[in-house]
Amino acid sequence: MAKILVIDDEKAIRNTLKDVLEYEKYEVDLAEDGLSGIELFSSNNYDIVLCDIKMQKMDGIEVLQKIMEISTMIPVVMISGHGNIDTAVDAIKKGAYDFLEKPLDLNRLLITIRNAMDKSTLITQTQVLRNKVSKMYEIVGESEAIRKVRDMIDRVAPTEARVLITGANGTGKELVAHQIHEKSNRAKGPFVEVNCAAIPSELIESELFGHEKGSFTSAIKQRIGKFEQADGGTLFLDEIGDMSLSAQAKVLRALQENKITRVGSDKDIQVNVRVVTATNKNIKKEIETNNFREDLYHRLSVILIHVPTLNERSDDIPLLADHFNTLICKEYGMSKKTIKNDAIEELQKIQWTGNIREFRNVLERLIILCKDEITGADVLAYARPVSGNISI
Repeated sequence: MAKILVIDDEKAIRNTLKDVLEYEKYEVDLAEDGLSGIELFSSNNYDIVLCDIKMQKMDGIEVLQKIMEISTMIPVVMISGHGNIDTAVDAIKKGAYDFLEKPLDLNRLLITIRNAMDKSTLITQTQVLRNKVSKMYEIVGESEAIRKVRDMIDRVAPTEARVLITGANGTGKELVAHQIHEKSNRAKGPFVEVNCAAIPSELIESELFGHEKGSFTSAIKQRIGKFEQADGGTLFLDEIGDMSLSAQAKVLRALQENKITRVGSDKDIQVNVRVVTATNKNIKKEIETNNFREDLYHRLSVILIHVPTLNERSDDIPLLADHFNTLICKEYGMSKKTIKNDAIEELQKIQWTGNIREFRNVLERLIILCKDEITGADVLAYARPVSGNISI
């Protein structure tokens, strides 16, 4: 049952609202002035607040500001018998969900409450999904190497500096990119990822900058490119070392001028994007062999973050094993497995050529094939299986 707080200094209006809302199956608390309203709001959980504007001791706008300081998640509907456009605009600017005039139209009031409740539910669901995504991209480990990476993320994320992330395949470069976005001032904006190695060179420009209808044979409709999709947020260009030279030239222009041009168009489009890139290649060697533009490298590498291999941070394997054990068992709906110390020791002896990606796959295999406990013998049997030789 949804819970509503009504703050109004007119007893008749308070009681009327209470009767109407309780008839509609809402739970209602009443406050006769702003101070008692703030006290109730601070000590209870409400789904929505109805607040009068003209009250003694503390007016509604002050109450609204106090509520916003406590929580911005709860919708507040302002009510006034002396309303005007300026008052309504001021209330909305300060965070109110809506503004209703007295005498109240009860049908409109109930519709406003339902809409506010729907919005509140969506906000809560979005926050839950955000937390799940953040958990998915969590950087696990306490080794010195990974602490340096996290420290660099914390220092760089609040700035607008472009970041080039280097490291071998499977080390978690995309996790670093996500963390930079989540801790930046652009966190509420989009995070758009492009794997430059997975897109054919003849299509990369259309993918990044978009195209106009009819600009080439298969362009049957206009397409918005990744730069435009990421406007106001972060564009993550993974495997930047595999980008064609012609696309590199256009990316350089976009970074220099904050403008892009769709394929088949001569119109410039202004974009506001923070670009974060990653590569598993030695870009300086690529520059020497004329496969990568040096001027673009200098634009992209304002900040360099190198992600260590798993072999360089083997002390983190116990934490990683526990993390993936929890995650994978939850995905499969099974009880968490016990990983014995001798299993951890065997996992630390392995040379992880595929890094974290390979490690997760091995943990998943062990969780599926083993019973309640994972032992060192299980790691020896299943971590490096020869085709056809796995026995259960």
